[in-house]
Amino acid sequence: MNAQTQRLLLQGAAGPIEVLRDEPSAAAMGTAVIAHPHPLFGGTMDNKVVQTLARAFVQAGWRSVRFNFRGVGASAGVHDEGRGETEDMRAVVQAVAPEGPIALAGFSFGAFVASRVLEGLWAGRDVRKVVLVGTAASRFAVATIPVEAHDRLLVVHGEQDDTVALSAVLDWARPQSVPVTVVPGVGHFFHGQLPLLKSLVARHLRS
Repeated sequence: MNAQTQRLLLQGAAGPIEVLRDEPSAAAMGTAVIAHPHPLFGGTMDNKVVQTLARAFVQAGWRSVRFNFRGVGASAGVHDEGRGETEDMRAVVQAVAPEGPIALAGFSFGAFVASRVLEGLWAGRDVRKVVLVGTAASRFAVATIPVEAHDRLLVVHGEQDDTVALSAVLDWARPQSVPVTVVPGVGHFFHGQLPLLKSLVARHLRS
């Protein structure tokens, strides 16, 4: 993301996990761990939406950590349909932020994984913010968000998403009364609207 970006290799259940870490200009208020889209469809930690999320967190004063799921880039292992990827994200959280405030974020398949990690960590960790973008609710069993986490949650979806239909996300959100921020006229990858996405996330992080 910039000259100060640190590339790390952490240990996960399937072997090394490739990580990029960015620090804010002042002391970090916590660590945000951000998950990328589906590995079998070209998803990596260098995805433009993932980079946008990382920038928003850093500018809001958070340490930002992106990582490649198993089998992507220098991360060992093979795709595991979400099970192993949930292990990967939890391993990254434990390695880079074993204590203190954390934020969880993800895009598409990464949003599904982040929801699973939130479900497991909520009771025992200080999760300050959750950001789910293009949540893959039509393809995976996205976890229910703890009621107490609703005011820390931002769900953003493109109105014209042809990878994950908006209706599928609303069907997931409706029984929980989880609000969904819809960006009109935008597809799955937020082409042309990444600055708006960054602004929405920044506003959420300030709230």
